[in-house]
Amino acid sequence: MAKTKAEKQVIITRLEEAFKNATSTVFVHFNGVSVADESALRRDFKKQGVTYLVAKKSLIRRALDTHGHKHDELPLEGEVAVAYGGEGDATAAARLVHDAGKKLADRLAILGGIFEGKLVGQTEMREIATIPPMDTLRAMFAQIVNSPRQRLAVVLSKVAETKN
Repeated sequence: MAKTKAEKQVIITRLEEAFKNATSTVFVHFNGVSVADESALRRDFKKQGVTYLVAKKSLIRRALDTHGHKHDELPLEGEVAVAYGGEGDATAAARLVHDAGKKLADRLAILGGIFEGKLVGQTEMREIATIPPMDTLRAMFAQIVNSPRQRLAVVLSKVAETKN
């Protein structure tokens, strides 16, 4: 069923808001994804605060034009969806799409995206998708800071053992 101009304008406005306010937006190519898989995907995304929206490529291009992004380099081919959001985690949308792409094999792939207001290609967005979540990064940082202390404690205990 064809959408009216008013319905299309609502979708364009929603996309414009996503491109403007979301820390990261991922353009997703999907092909042959079953309704059950897509419903499960949407549920998983929603739990993480990521919105998944399927829209016509022409509407996505109009929303990109509104923000001055040059979408000529971005290959929007086939079926395209947009994933955005992530409640404080800038890499959440890309990471979730990347993980879902692993589960769904060749049926779901990252085409590119917008990260911190800049349009990036497929390669850059895949690199962003491999960044661990913020909690994991904090734990890694704490381990790095704590490591010299642990080593010093081990050395001092060995010195104390040898003197006794």
